[in-house]
Amino acid sequence: MSLLIGLDIGTTSVKAGIFEASGRQVSAAGQDYRIDHPAPDRAEIDAETYWVAAVATVRRALSIGGAEPGRVTAIAVSSQGETVVPVDANGRALGRALVWLDNRARAEAIQLTERFGDEAIYHRTGVPSVSPTWTACKLIWWRRHEPEMFAVARRFLLVEDFLLHRLSGRFVTDGSVQSTTLLYDIRAHGWWSPMLEAVGIGAERLPELVRPGTVIGTLSAEAANALGLPPAVRVVAGGMDQGAGAVGVGNIDSGVISESTGGALTLQATVAHPGGDPTRLTPVYVHSAPDRYIYCPVCPTGGMALTWFRDRFGTDEVARAAREGRSSFDLLTALASGVKPGAEGLTMLPHLMGAFSPEYVPEARGTFYGFTLHHGKPHFVRAVLEGVAFMLRRNLELLAGAGAVATEIRSHGGGARSALWNQIKADVSGLTVETLEGEDAAVRGDAMIAGVAAGVFPDLTAASSAMVRIRDHYDPDPANRPAYEDAYNRYVALFDALRPLFSRTEPSS
Repeated sequence: MSLLIGLDIGTTSVKAGIFEASGRQVSAAGQDYRIDHPAPDRAEIDAETYWVAAVATVRRALSIGGAEPGRVTAIAVSSQGETVVPVDANGRALGRALVWLDNRARAEAIQLTERFGDEAIYHRTGVPSVSPTWTACKLIWWRRHEPEMFAVARRFLLVEDFLLHRLSGRFVTDGSVQSTTLLYDIRAHGWWSPMLEAVGIGAERLPELVRPGTVIGTLSAEAANALGLPPAVRVVAGGMDQGAGAVGVGNIDSGVISESTGGALTLQATVAHPGGDPTRLTPVYVHSAPDRYIYCPVCPTGGMALTWFRDRFGTDEVARAAREGRSSFDLLTALASGVKPGAEGLTMLPHLMGAFSPEYVPEARGTFYGFTLHHGKPHFVRAVLEGVAFMLRRNLELLAGAGAVATEIRSHGGGARSALWNQIKADVSGLTVETLEGEDAAVRGDAMIAGVAAGVFPDLTAASSAMVRIRDHYDPDPANRPAYEDAYNRYVALFDALRPLFSRTEPSS
């Protein structure tokens, strides 16, 4: 039986999974890495980190699963969007990658807004508001502040593109991962020439465009040797992690809404066409599923807010987890389970790298409000979990206004491992939350996409039937509804009250 590999390059980790065509997951592996934050609005990483982590992760997945490398038919790659790497003619990085969280290009974002206007940008790219995180803004920043590097860079690659080149030797990208660059026309499925002109590059300095799910070649000899796989393995473009993740939970047609609490909090609703939201507040991406789009609200710091709290204030839990072979996150959420809904008046705004959907205030900052001498660490952990759930509800309301009404939520990403967090999301939203076997939906989605591309499955519907399996249901508890209504209204009022103050936040240099 053929084996399929899904490889997802996330914000803070690489994950790989090996699957049989029956849907059984043979093995899974991952490797974390740290993003550098040299200033409050900056986020960078050595691009080679992605490749090194990918090689180690695939090799580990092969090893722990006892998989025969010769049975591997195809490998599909997905990644975070917006993160950009300048490379030379051989695909080697010329500088550090600017991670999608990076907000340094504020002036450039304003410039592009003034030049094109929000309406034209939304029509062409599906992006409701120009943010400093979008790739086009980062490229203009490089042109202004690092002109020598900008001039000599042969191409500018997203993370998926960078990995696809290392795997196959080809400079290739797809419309799904390019959706939030401002460079890609989601309607014409090609580069948006006026934006390329504004940035100061030609299409020859970007990768070749293909549709998501395309076989771009086979493993190069160098990549095959590094991974321990045969050169005949097909390499497939999986798309942005949001599209691949939607595929991985069976969200390939209208009627399903999924959410991912990974580094960011994102929601996905499959639609047939762009342009369904007259308010132009709902982000629209090209789906990894053929001939589909996804509404995809994004909040930059979802699970990353809990990671930040653990790293700064959870040293005891980290040490105990190491001693006992447990998860430090499980220890923290166990503390929070003893706190009543609403965290006894403590409210968190989890906007540690600005607010996106639906507020679009990149200057927003994280906030804890309402704590007293009574509050302790368990309350603060609970407030983080609830703050992310409140962001989820805000964006469910946004999607409903765009015509994508949720009747249930399929949850994936690292946050889906927490039963407490899933229950909080169910209680806050008033909707049943479902989790799936194997939380890494983008990895499973990549394997499904690889299987269709390699002819293992006739289409994604068949792949979904074989590989997507519901694990747990979390129904909302009506007894918690009043407390969460009060807490949610407090969350919204707090953001609205602080919005004028956020607008006066000084950008980092």
